[in-house]
Amino acid sequence: MSWQGYIKGFKSYLKLEKSLSQNSVEAYIHDITMLDTFLEISKMKIPPAELRLNNLQSFIAWINGLGMSASSQARIISGIKAFFKYLVMENLIVNDPSQLLESPKLGRKLPDTLSVEDINNLIEAIDLSSREGTRNKAMLETLYSCGLRVSELVNLKLSNLHLEIGFVKVLGKGDKERLVPIGNVAIKLLRIYVSEVRATQTIQHGNEDVVFLNNRGAKLSRVMIFTIIKRLAMKINLKKSISPHTFRHSFATHLIEGGADLRAVQEMLGHESITTTEIYTHLDRDFLRSAIIRFHPRSQPG
Repeated sequence: MSWQGYIKGFKSYLKLEKSLSQNSVEAYIHDITMLDTFLEISKMKIPPAELRLNNLQSFIAWINGLGMSASSQARIISGIKAFFKYLVMENLIVNDPSQLLESPKLGRKLPDTLSVEDINNLIEAIDLSSREGTRNKAMLETLYSCGLRVSELVNLKLSNLHLEIGFVKVLGKGDKERLVPIGNVAIKLLRIYVSEVRATQTIQHGNEDVVFLNNRGAKLSRVMIFTIIKRLAMKINLKKSISPHTFRHSFATHLIEGGADLRAVQEMLGHESITTTEIYTHLDRDFLRSAIIRFHPRSQPG
């Protein structure tokens, strides 16, 4: 079987058995294709069954030489390990050459965050005299209140807003659903936007259930969210490099600093592993409290 045959089988496995999203599948396939390309240009065009640890180590040295970051290298190594684990499981190879392949050491840098004052200043800088301003204020309050990824925000559905009980259903990575509490401020602004702005728009076909729409009645792009936030930062002269993800980082940090349960924050963020959430705190904190919503600065009764 050719490398392309092995890769095709791996792709089917990821989609059908692991139920990964299209983006995740493509990322894995890209990593394995890079390995195949390296073997070809290095004149080591050998099948997976004949690969050895030193071949993989040469590949990692090659991508390191390309200037790839430690985190990107670690992700590629993870993809390679998943590929060979699949080959062993399917009895396509006997020995896994990636078992002893080590990932580069990654620093656990705390992501940049905004203070509650920064968040307030950004949102207060929105011009509410325009329809877009009403939308943007509801949008950024929702982003911060729920700790959403930008992709989750732009794909948020009207049918998944359960504002009467204070929850939003979110479709996250790998098409996994989770329920996220939403604060009173965001609820109030969402209701104003939906009833006073969105309800008067002509909506493009296929976007009838999308919450946040552009002037043409279609789903907002990720780039537009970045642009809105960057312009607000410039407007208030905020000397920080921020993005939609900064709101997510701030959401997690503010909750944990307020005493919220680390595992509850993990659920809210949709993290697969608690170690991903641990980057926001030290485990010696007293985080054995409940009711995550009571700790959020935007969730106090209006």
